[in-house]
Amino acid sequence: MSVMSPRAQPRLRSDFPRFCTVPTRWGDNDVYGHVNNAVYYAYFDTVINQHLIASGALDIAQGEVIGLVVQTGCHYFAPLHYPDPVEVGLTAAEVGRTSVRYEVGLFAPGAELSAAWGHFVHVYVDRTHRKPTAVTEALRRALLPLQRPITTNHSSAFPSPSSATSAPCTP
Repeated sequence: MSVMSPRAQPRLRSDFPRFCTVPTRWGDNDVYGHVNNAVYYAYFDTVINQHLIASGALDIAQGEVIGLVVQTGCHYFAPLHYPDPVEVGLTAAEVGRTSVRYEVGLFAPGAELSAAWGHFVHVYVDRTHRKPTAVTEALRRALLPLQRPITTNHSSAFPSPSSATSAPCTP
């Protein structure tokens, strides 16, 4: 018999040190009138890579080291809808020798609790041979502003959305 873990709870805006806004598109909605769950993963990928590219830690065209997604997951709590933008929070929850676990929160505009949150685990590999390689110093520097402990007490006061750094994101 398997034992189910406790149901995940929405994350607080304060759990994420970096935010950016991603526009939704007409095609993001599904027949149920909300953003399709598969699109959430595209938002995750967009925000993570946008941060790494903007920080100079990732060269998607010619870099010697690239990140491969080896694990993902998402918890859903409330629908998101086109044409509303999505406010996306990002944190580097765990930084290992060859991998990074990113956690991403998706928020309706101005919401203090996430509509969904999930994770991406990247293993960094040599582009040519696809063998794991150490996380580069440039990547470690880019991750520093993303590292913050996750809040578990949801009864605490909510911080202002402006407490996290923000930048535009485009899918």
